[in-house]
Amino acid sequence: MSNPLVQSTGRRKRAVARVMLRPGSGTITVNKRPVADYFPSETHRMILTEPLRVTSTDEVYDVVCNIDGGGVSGQAGALRHGIARALIELDPERRGELKKAGFLTRD
Repeated sequence: MSNPLVQSTGRRKRAVARVMLRPGSGTITVNKRPVADYFPSETHRMILTEPLRVTSTDEVYDVVCNIDGGGVSGQAGALRHGIARALIELDPERRGELKKAGFLTRD
């Protein structure tokens, strides 16, 4: 893997996601597996891609992440939180829309 453009950490409940964004075509890899294999539920995949869709960057960056702890829903939420934080590192102007959507709140 080439060097990541930005790295971030997201958390929800007991789950921790370490997220790396890099320029690409929108591929998401979770624990070295395609996102569809790791999260077979469409609902969980929709949850974790929300920050990319809100900012219209879903086909601009590739996401590579490692997730530890928690259950499936907590892991999807942690990944969403990590992606949102990484997008803010890339462009601080996006903070308002991501905060309004509730993606920056850690629980």
